[in-house]
Amino acid sequence: MARIAYDHADASAFEATRHLTDDGLASWRAAVIRHLTPQPGMRLLDLGAGTGSWARAFTTWFPGTGVIAVEPSAAMRARSVFEPILAGDAAHIPLEDDSIDAAWISAVIHHVPDMIAAAHELRRVLRPAAPALIRSAFAGRHQTITLFRFFPEAIRVLDTYPTIADVESAFADAGFATSAIEQVPQITAPSLRAAATTLRREAHTPLQLITDDEYAAGVERLHDAAQADAGPVIDALDLLVLR
Repeated sequence: MARIAYDHADASAFEATRHLTDDGLASWRAAVIRHLTPQPGMRLLDLGAGTGSWARAFTTWFPGTGVIAVEPSAAMRARSVFEPILAGDAAHIPLEDDSIDAAWISAVIHHVPDMIAAAHELRRVLRPAAPALIRSAFAGRHQTITLFRFFPEAIRVLDTYPTIADVESAFADAGFATSAIEQVPQITAPSLRAAATTLRREAHTPLQLITDDEYAAGVERLHDAAQADAGPVIDALDLLVLR
């Protein structure tokens, strides 16, 4: 079970605020190409596809790639900008053995209740030596994420997420080894003012899991800072590549 419900309110907020622009996506396209050589006919799994923005990006970036989106939340699937999107989760991937050339797992790993089971399921569907690319905020690595600058109380939520070492250990049980770890910068918003204006609590797991008073204090800090800061909001998330 995910840490939050991912009901229609969550899905609506996610769709409205968590889709990166082309500028925000550019660094991730470059990062993916560093670890994956796209070829016509390649099959790529977007596991925990949410409302489909990454699956849509992959089809745009890599014409001829067969992108398979899998998402457990019916509310997220109903709002997907990519079709088709299949029902399934990390422990139950509705695909055949050895049928996938790469797996993309973005902002999902902290919702997986049994990472060992998920690792074995990914090992089943991935072809030999195919990569699993895990994009995430990991426990203990909040320093490069703007959200935690204004909502420091949410760091305690992040610190309940898996660490990189936790994920490596779970996936080692299924025969995966670490191929690369890198931080990838992204333009999350054109300005703090824009970030403050569009912020939706329901779109961010750490914000849902702090108190109402803590959230209100963070919103005030963000709006105060937004008055004087006109530059883009640049965050860096981790990309963990396992094979």
